[in-house]
Amino acid sequence: MRQGLLIATALLATIGPASAQNFFERLFGPPRQPELSPQPQYQPQYRPPPQQRRAPAQQRPASPPKEKEQKAEPAPPVEPPPAPYEKDLLRLAEIMGSLALLRPLCSAPDGSEWQTRMQALLDAEGTTPGRKERLAGAYNKGYQAYALTYRICTASAQDASTRYLREGETLARNISSRYGG
Repeated sequence: MRQGLLIATALLATIGPASAQNFFERLFGPPRQPELSPQPQYQPQYRPPPQQRRAPAQQRPASPPKEKEQKAEPAPPVEPPPAPYEKDLLRLAEIMGSLALLRPLCSAPDGSEWQTRMQALLDAEGTTPGRKERLAGAYNKGYQAYALTYRICTASAQDASTRYLREGETLARNISSRYGG
């Protein structure tokens, strides 16, 4: 019996891989050799610069484009260095924005004046677009800071309004006395 087992094992060992290969050949067919296509040889080609590649009918005359120069917008003016009182002026604009919200909220008689005062400040000090944008941004920052907090007039809103009036008055007085007015 042992001999039969050895013969069967030897037979399976010799037949095993062949039958497995036959199985794949029956499913997928005999193995194919990959076809090698000849690689194209690289041949450098001369390409003219982009200006010369245009067809003659598409080329434009060599006249200078004066129309485009006239239509182009001028470069924005160079921003001068900030004034020495720039920081105080931005703080004043922020205070004016806060007061523009707080004063009308608490029914102050000067409630409607803060927007026109800010417009006067923009007209006087907004000499460049960048500076005008910074001043308006400071005003909006002050306005929005309290717009998120206060919907009605409270004691805290009145107190903040009073403090801002004093601080704004001090800033305006210092700026005008130190830097001319």
